Amino acid sequence: MASAPAHGAAADARQAVLEPFQHSAALSLGVELELQLINTNDYDLAPYSAEMLRLMAKIPLPGAVVPEMTSSMIEVSTGVCNSSAQVLGELSQIRDALVRCADKLNIAIAGGGTHPFQQWHEQRIYDRPRFHELSQLYGYLSKQFTIFGQHVHIGCPDADSALLMLHRMSRYIPHFIALSASSPFVQGQDTQFDSARLNSVFAFPMSGRAPYTLSWDEFGAWFAKTTRTGVVKSMKDFYWDIRPKPEYGTIEIRVFDTPLTVERAAALAGYVQALASWLLHEQPFMPLEDDYMVYTYNRFQACRFGLDAVYVDPVSGEHMALRDHIVMTMKQIDAHSLAVGAAPGIDLLRLSADMGANDARWLRERQAKERLLAEVSRQAAERFRGGRG
Repeated sequence: MASAPAHGAAADARQAVLEPFQHSAALSLGVELELQLINTNDYDLAPYSAEMLRLMAKIPLPGAVVPEMTSSMIEVSTGVCNSSAQVLGELSQIRDALVRCADKLNIAIAGGGTHPFQQWHEQRIYDRPRFHELSQLYGYLSKQFTIFGQHVHIGCPDADSALLMLHRMSRYIPHFIALSASSPFVQGQDTQFDSARLNSVFAFPMSGRAPYTLSWDEFGAWFAKTTRTGVVKSMKDFYWDIRPKPEYGTIEIRVFDTPLTVERAAALAGYVQALASWLLHEQPFMPLEDDYMVYTYNRFQACRFGLDAVYVDPVSGEHMALRDHIVMTMKQIDAHSLAVGAAPGIDLLRLSADMGANDARWLRERQAKERLLAEVSRQAAERFRGGRG
C-alpha cells in the first residue's frame, strides 16, 4: 500500500524532491505478493498478521515479509532476481515457510485478488502510524483496500529508458489483468468482473496511468509542479498501474491480482521480463500519447471479461479478442522468452489464454460445484500450499 499525504501536506510540499534514478541490472526482476490470512473454522479472513510476522522473523529467507494495511493480510517479496526460475525458487521457499507458520497458528494462507465473502467493516487497521494516517485520510476506503495484488519490478538501464519502457508496457496492461484475474467475488457476491479488485484501486485519487513524459527531466518538472500543490509528497503517493521506482531503478507493474499459486506468479513475472527484453532490444514501436485514448476502455474490458475481453489496437483501431492479442504477442517474443529462461511459464500462460482459463474461472467453477464460498476459500488455500485444491 502506498503512503499518502496527511491533511497538512501542503505545508511541507516544498521539501518534496524526486529521488535520483538508481542503477539496476536491466531486466532484473522483483516480485511482491499480498496474501490472505484465513481462519480454518469458517475460512473468513483472520487478523493474525502480527503473529505471522513474529514467527516469520525467526526464519532466514530471501526478500522480506511485511505487514499491510489491515491485519488479515501480509506482503512477501523476493530479492532481486535474474530470472522467473529464481523468482519461483524464492517464492516457493517463502510460501513453504508461510504455510509452516500458519499451521502453528491454525490458520491458512491463500492467494486471490479478493477474499470471496469477507466484510470490509470487520477488518482492523494494522497498528502502524503510516496505516493509521492513511485510515484517517481515506476513511472507509482504507478497510475496503483489503484486496490482494502482485507487483512486478523490472530493472531498467537508466531513467529515460524506464519511462520509455513504462509507456510501451502500457499497451499490455490488459494482458496482465486478464491473465492474473482472480477476484470475481466480493462480500459474497459474484461481481461479474474477473478482476473486481481493481475497482477498489480506481477509487483512490492518484490511481490510473502515469503522465505521458519520455524523459526524466520532463518527469521531474511535472513532479515538481504536482508536489507544489501539496497533493503528494513522494512517488509512493501514486497508485498508477505502472509507476517508476527511482530508489530501485525499476518500473513497477501493479495491476496483477495475486494468483492462486506461486507458479503462476512466477510465470507472470517471466512474461513481463520477456516482454521487456523485446521492448528494450528491438524497440518495436514508439509509445504515443494517443495510445491512452483506448487505454481505459481496454483496461475495463480486461477487468470485466478477463480473457474473453475485446482488445482495441491503439494505432489501427482494430478490435480483436484479447486472448488472440495475447497469443500473438507471445509468439512475437518467443526468442526473448527463450533468452531470459521464461519459456516454460509463458507456455503455460499461452495455454491458459487459448482455453480462457484464468484463476477467476477456477474460482467460479469451484463455487458452481460446491455452492459454498467458504469451501471455495478452503480449496484456494489448499491450492496455494501446493495441494491440488
